Amino acid sequence: MHLPIKLGFMFQLLQRDPETYEHIDPSLVGNSRRILVSDLAGKSNVVSKAVEMDLDIENAPEKVKRIVEILKTKENEGFQYEDADASFFLMTKKALESFKPFFVLKGYRVAVEKCVTGGIISEATVKLDIRGKEEHTVAEGDGPVNALDHCLRKALIKYYPEIEDAVLTDFKVRVVNSNANTAAKVRVLIESSDSSKSWGTIGVNENIIDASWQALSDSIEYKLLNKSKKITPFPHYLF
Repeated sequence: MHLPIKLGFMFQLLQRDPETYEHIDPSLVGNSRRILVSDLAGKSNVVSKAVEMDLDIENAPEKVKRIVEILKTKENEGFQYEDADASFFLMTKKALESFKPFFVLKGYRVAVEKCVTGGIISEATVKLDIRGKEEHTVAEGDGPVNALDHCLRKALIKYYPEIEDAVLTDFKVRVVNSNANTAAKVRVLIESSDSSKSWGTIGVNENIIDASWQALSDSIEYKLLNKSKKITPFPHYLF
């Protein structure tokens, strides 16, 4: 049996009869079932994940097909959404043309300088279009990603003060195609949290700074969308 069909069939069985694969109801131990999506999972997983996210595509096969096609393309580029539910949510909203960005990147620059004394200075410059206004900010950080994060927040905080309590809690880098050596693509996974929830985002690029930017900007945009639409936070555990 072809693997994608097999995985989709297994998930359909789980939906019809959870006891097929779960020896106990996860809610009895304070947990919940987590739906994973990938190019091997099939349409049923995508539909169930969308329903979990309050996206109405269950009776819209063309929308489901479009999302699955984009998902396959993204995964071929090195993206994986198992630990990046927030990025998958944003990708789905964009595929459905129901997402309005809170800011638009006009450009960024990151500089790293090692002093003769051995100290290292990282500085980032970011230009954003926010509500039709251009914001040009500069910030330093402990490293290039930290400087970029500070710079992004500095530009956004006066427009969106709710981002103040969002913090980066984990930062992981994985090589996608190791045979390319130092020219390999990298996958950056970021976990963020605020006072009530946590969420994961992802970025992929040959340039680690740009991969980090993708994950950072997704994290902020999800936080803002979550605030404005009161989205139920995604659980970051698997029973």
